[in-house]
Amino acid sequence: MTLMTGLNSCAAPDAGGTGPSNPTLLMDPSASPEAPTSSPATGIPSDSTKRILKGYVPDYQIPPVQNGLAPVITRIATKHPVVFLTIDDGITKKPEMAALMDRFDYPASLFLTRDFIQNDPGFFKGLQAQGSLIENHTTSHNVNMTTQFSYARQLAEITAMQDYALQQYGRRPTLFRPPGGTYSNVMRKAVADAGLKAIITWEAKANAGHMDYQTGHSLRPGDIVLMHFRPEFATDLAAFRQAQLDAGLEVVLLENFLGAT
Repeated sequence: MTLMTGLNSCAAPDAGGTGPSNPTLLMDPSASPEAPTSSPATGIPSDSTKRILKGYVPDYQIPPVQNGLAPVITRIATKHPVVFLTIDDGITKKPEMAALMDRFDYPASLFLTRDFIQNDPGFFKGLQAQGSLIENHTTSHNVNMTTQFSYARQLAEITAMQDYALQQYGRRPTLFRPPGGTYSNVMRKAVADAGLKAIITWEAKANAGHMDYQTGHSLRPGDIVLMHFRPEFATDLAAFRQAQLDAGLEVVLLENFLGAT
């Protein structure tokens, strides 16, 4: 069994960049190409430069389950100028989080842990109403699952979160994120057996008010970005928004692009 580790660390920066805009994407013609201004309250670039994605044709197909193992997706191979925001855990819950997500019309894949959200599951219903989707991040967030838990216990952690999400949010998750980003073939089998379509990792992260990249030094089309529901949510979102605008990318919902809604 091979463990995939080190996803929380960043590779040394090297050459990076973004591809050209795809002409099949219909953008708001009134969008300003100039650098955004920032809100003095949050430091987040203002709405004045927001570009609205009118429509696109996904050019990526989620890999199938093979040999009983769920596929692992770290980045989407796409020519479209899109980026995918994912937010984990759910420990910190502040009204400003939902307000900021609504202000910038950011849909996100919310990889939530039952033990972190069960004191206030309703908070995430507000984000769900904005267009975000609730996904599976286990019930207990044990970062040592791959070494400490048997297949049966891993499956129980995953299926229990499936049931909880369905009960609370009316939808059974389709995507899974391992606690700490570490996975194994045993976990991939448990994910597939729980009925999920893929394990989702990342190569870019908004953390402590700045962006970390495992490859390159800027966002690229198809990047999956990791954030967390933490006290520094506003500054992390500010870092992400600045990087997103600088790269000329649109934030779209990962599940829509994958056909995994």
